[in-house]
Amino acid sequence: MRVDGAWRNLARALKRLESAAPISRHRYSHPHAPILHSPVSRCFRSYSDEVQQHQLSSDLVRIMEQRLSAIEHRNASLQNLVNQPEASPADYARANKELRKLSGCMDLITHLRTKQKEIDGLKSMMAECPEDKDMLDMVTEELRQAIDEEKRLQSLLLRSLLPKDDADERDSILEVRAGTGGEEASLFAMDIFKMYERYSYKKGWKFEVVEITESDLRGYKEASAAISGSGVYGKLKFEKGIHRVQRVPVTEKSGRVHTSAVSVAILPQADEVDVQLRNEELRIDTYRSGGSGGQHANTTNSAVRITHIPTGMTVAIQDERSQHMVL
Repeated sequence: MRVDGAWRNLARALKRLESAAPISRHRYSHPHAPILHSPVSRCFRSYSDEVQQHQLSSDLVRIMEQRLSAIEHRNASLQNLVNQPEASPADYARANKELRKLSGCMDLITHLRTKQKEIDGLKSMMAECPEDKDMLDMVTEELRQAIDEEKRLQSLLLRSLLPKDDADERDSILEVRAGTGGEEASLFAMDIFKMYERYSYKKGWKFEVVEITESDLRGYKEASAAISGSGVYGKLKFEKGIHRVQRVPVTEKSGRVHTSAVSVAILPQADEVDVQLRNEELRIDTYRSGGSGGQHANTTNSAVRITHIPTGMTVAIQDERSQHMVL
């Protein structure tokens, strides 16, 4: 019964799509009306095939070809520069660095040019043997495969030409904070933080804990870490935001499902700069460290907080047993 109802809803949706007027403001046409009366599976398959075949418009291909030609010309100029014995070491280093950046794109361009020559050759063969049916069928199939490969390479090149975030290659600062949910949220924050830690080890990155504030159940009220490695920020930057979980927490006695949330912040580490800090601009405060830490926690002023007065920036640490070890 549910299946029949789902099919009826899908049929009504297709009917509405068929009768929908084109969106003239954006100059959208309606190219799929002939296939709307087809069986549903074939309808969706045809739509998918057509999207794949037309995912790059002729205008976009033309613009991309201009960009590819400019890249080829630039690559040739750089190759000529590095082959000149009179080039200065600085120019040689800059040229090699730019060539390394272009190498991936140039490999794709080389494959694309080879495939385009193959397509031209197949089209010439079709023009030379219009009456040989067997040969024509074979060449037609090879031409179809070559065109599909050409479109695949064009799509890869288009993605490689999109502008990249300069911060993608930087190291990152990870901050996880418990939100709504009480102790269960702090336990979820601990799970999230350890998940990123294991992921970093799996990727071969360096994961260095900066600060952890624990809850009564040994969860994390807030935790931060410095992650360093190749392309860390580019791979993690979309993790920032609110993460939610619905589960039966260990604090629940009656088995009810609770909803908890944590916030995740991913920040790119700033490049190293030469900063001059004067002692008169710093305020140093000492206080008793909190959390579990044995006999020295909450008994001595072993935590240190330093505030840069002009900017208001603050750093604090309470991991060591004394002020001398902290400083």
